[in-house]
This record gives sequence, structure tokens and C-alpha cells, in this order.
Amino acid sequence: MAERKKIAAIVTEYRIPAHADVIVGKFIKGFPTDEGLLEPQVDIVSMYLDQVPDSDIGVRVAAENNIPIHYSIPRALCLGGDELAVDGVLCIGEHGDYAHNEKGQHLYPRKFFFEQICGVIAAAGRPVPVFCDKHLSYNWRDAKWMVDRARELKIPFMAGSSVPLFYRDPWLEHEIDSPISEALMFSMGGIESYGYHGFEAMQEMIERRKGGETGIAAVQCLEGDAVWKAGDDGLWSRELAAAAIAEGGTEDGKMEDLVKEPAALIVEYRDGLRGTVLQLNGFAREWVYAARVGDAIKTTEMTRWGDPHPSFSYMGLNIQEMFVTGEPQYPVERTLLVSGGLDALMDSRHRGHVRVETPHLDVVYAPPAKAPIRPTNPRACGASIVPFAEQVDYPS
Repeated sequence: MAERKKIAAIVTEYRIPAHADVIVGKFIKGFPTDEGLLEPQVDIVSMYLDQVPDSDIGVRVAAENNIPIHYSIPRALCLGGDELAVDGVLCIGEHGDYAHNEKGQHLYPRKFFFEQICGVIAAAGRPVPVFCDKHLSYNWRDAKWMVDRARELKIPFMAGSSVPLFYRDPWLEHEIDSPISEALMFSMGGIESYGYHGFEAMQEMIERRKGGETGIAAVQCLEGDAVWKAGDDGLWSRELAAAAIAEGGTEDGKMEDLVKEPAALIVEYRDGLRGTVLQLNGFAREWVYAARVGDAIKTTEMTRWGDPHPSFSYMGLNIQEMFVTGEPQYPVERTLLVSGGLDALMDSRHRGHVRVETPHLDVVYAPPAKAPIRPTNPRACGASIVPFAEQVDYPS
């Protein structure tokens, strides 16, 4: 029997319900799925905590599971020694007490973490898979450096949001080379933190359009009444929005009446496609997607469906598959494009909601030929998810 892979967890902070808990915790205790609780096939063998707040549970979780906590990223990857001693790295640079810049971008140290990880890997001359949670960096320069450095060192590299792996109701996955001409995503939460989720979930759908991904030509962030006027002027489709509302995942009533601070993230792609993420706090309860495909409109609601955040189980299973096989389950270029697009959108917002051309976002890639591990039945998981929270005894 092959030896189980050893994984280092590098995190900003570990508390409930931070991403370290809902991702690393499943690698320790198991993945709740539609088929029941799946045992991890790899082992978390070391941990680095950048911050330890009063609400921390990481120290206790590590002690209860005999996982050493190291005072630096290199020592975590070397298991306290001088040479790379793990087979993969979970890099969770989300949550924690980090500043925002004048554009409203949260300055998480993801590039700084990745740079140190790469330093250890480069010195060892042995690439190991790395997963980076959410967008690669708050700025394009660092995100591009991360992808380029991973390629240089031949590191299997994955990143991104859990939302593309949410339950879809009804089930929708576009066929490769679908004639998608326009797309819309309802989202909620902060413009950067949750707008990213909506943006990447939309990108995961539309990258399957005819010709694959060609890159982004320009973006514009709008807020307030300008969002509704943009819909009236055709910058985003009122017809797609009506179809998304009919699908569900929204509050009763008109979005114009319920949403006090609307925002629109408008993305113009190089091949002519237009995609829009509408941030609708007070109206959108879930991520809802609508697209014009040929002469038809296709919609789906992407839902989290339960605790302890089962969608992260499917993200974790895809990460685990990369750790075991050495092959990413989906392209890091998707997250690179969304990272750069979001950076440009935050720049648009900071500069007074102007349209920003993005010739640097000429990211071209094909959608994955192999489907990732994901749920297909949003109603099947209830029986396994609820007992899971009781039987696994997550820290409280």
C-alpha cells in the first residue's frame, strides 16, 4: 500500500467559521457528502498559524490531533528540519486581522505565503502540489507572479472559490463550445470578498463557451442608482435578471425596493461576451446564474445547503485528488483571470466607477476536459449533512 501523502496547512487564522476550519477541518475529520462521510486519504502533519486570535481553535485542534504547530512556513514544510518533508500544501490565506488599502482591497498575505512555499520547494528541487484558497492575490502583479513561479517550478497549482462546487438546482453544466452570448450572476456580501465568489462561479460556467476563454477586454464597477440605470440602458440584461428571479434564491419583492446599496461588476470579454455580477444585499439569498445560450435562457441556483459548509467538502475532495495524483482538477488560469478582473474592478470603483480597459488580462485557456468532483443533487445531502455535525463533534 502506498504511503499516505503528508500535507502542511499554512493558514492566516483558525477559528469558527473561518476557512481554515471548514477546509482543514475536513481534511482532519472527514468530508460530508451526498454519499455520507468520506474518510481523508491524506494526512495533515504540520500547521503554521500566522495569527492566533482570542477565538482561535487551531491550537486546540492541532493538539487533539497530534499536529505540530511550527513558528514559520519553512519549518512547517520541513517538519521542523532543514529540507522539504511534505507532499502537498494547503495555503488558506483568508480571514484574520489584516489591513485594507484605499481601494477597499483586503491585504491578505497570500503572495507572501506562496513565495516562502516556493522558496522551500525550489531549494529541494522537488515540486509538490499547492492549493491557494480564494483569489490568488488582491492585485494582478502578485497573482501573475504566483502562476508564473508555479509554472517555473513545475508545481501542480490550484486555487479558487468553493461556489463553483455548490449544489445546483436545477442541475446545469454547459456543454463544451456552448453558444453563450451573455451571462448574469446574482451575488451578495462585500464587493471584493463575495463579489469574487460570484465572479469565479460565473467564470466557471462561461469558460465552456464556444472557443473557450479568451480574456477580458474591459471592466466597470457601478454602485447605487447607476446599477438600475445600467440595466435600463442594456449594460446588463433585465431579461436574464427576471429569469434568475424566477429560478429562486431571492427575497419576495422588487430588488430595486429591497437593495439599498446595489453594485454591478460588469465584465467585457475579448470575444464580445458580456458578464455581470450583481451584488444584491437584502435581495439575493444565494448565488443565482442566468445565461443566454443560443435562443434559450438557462438558469440555476447555487446553494450552500447546510452545515458545516458541505460545499467545502467537494472543494476539499478536489484538492485531495490533486495531492494524490499530482494533477490539478481545474485550471488555475480561471482564478488568475478572476483575480486580475477583480483587481481592475476595484480600481474602477476607486477611480469613480469609470470603465477600465484591461489589455493585460489576455488569459487564454480551455475548460477542463475532466469534470471535477461535485454534487449533482441538492436535495440528497440533507440526510448525511445534519448527522455529520453531531457525530463528528466539531469544536464549538
